[in-house]
Amino acid sequence: SGGDRAETLVARLYADTGRAHVVGITGAPGSGKSTLVRALARVARARGRTVGILAVDPSSPFSGGAILGDRIRMNDLTLDPGVFIRSMATRGALGGLCRAAADGIDVLDASGRGLILVETVGVGQDEVDVMRVAHTVVVVSVPGLGDDVQALKAGILEIADLHVVNKADREGADRTIAELRAMLTLMPAAEEAWTPPVLGASAAREEGVEAIADALEAHLASMKTSGELDRRRRRMVAARVLRTAQGLVAARLLRPEALEVPGGETTTLLDRVMRRELAPHACARALLTRMGERTPDV
Repeated sequence: SGGDRAETLVARLYADTGRAHVVGITGAPGSGKSTLVRALARVARARGRTVGILAVDPSSPFSGGAILGDRIRMNDLTLDPGVFIRSMATRGALGGLCRAAADGIDVLDASGRGLILVETVGVGQDEVDVMRVAHTVVVVSVPGLGDDVQALKAGILEIADLHVVNKADREGADRTIAELRAMLTLMPAAEEAWTPPVLGASAAREEGVEAIADALEAHLASMKTSGELDRRRRRMVAARVLRTAQGLVAARLLRPEALEVPGGETTTLLDRVMRRELAPHACARALLTRMGERTPDV
């Protein structure tokens, strides 16, 4: 199947990964993430770096495919052999990142791209999956951030290594920057020595983008010095392995034979739950126990 072929390909490439700096770009819809990604790619190319862009688009409700708006907005980059752009559909995935995003990052990494920019659909209270695939997280805001408490609830401060207030030529930009900096002072001290900067930019005019690129390089250097890069990589690997295992377990449990009751009975475990003979938790444990008995040791 296509999934099996993809798994085989990633397994072959995996030994050649681990060299790229993966940067996640997230923020509310309309904050100009795609424009910022395009501008950062242009700066990186001017500095001699190769770039991979993974743009996670919303899925079409009809076809399930990506709308591909990001690729259209980055059309001028497609003629540059040093830039590779791939749009991927979310296919309904929570967190703004599709399941195949990590595999896509591996392919770009193995191909020798030094900088990989991952743009997510958006950010919210539960949409912080970008932390699981990126070494550096950039949160993009716009003037008029709104209620400070709501911003805290959205988890924006917790996930950001760098804040960018885009469209900084608009009225209220200075206030938004000041509010973000003030809120950062309320955050508990992190183990990492890095303090997330708040930078203003106008990506459409390519103003302030050089400073953002400098901050990304400074964050990578800081993580290497402090050992945070290795710690993050370990957390990312652990999260990916766990998520993959959850997917494999779910796929096996969804097979009809997994729900059959031993002894040739026509009833299933779900039937027993429906008749209130078996509690849902007990059913789940029975399924896991049975699957463990059938799974050979690695």
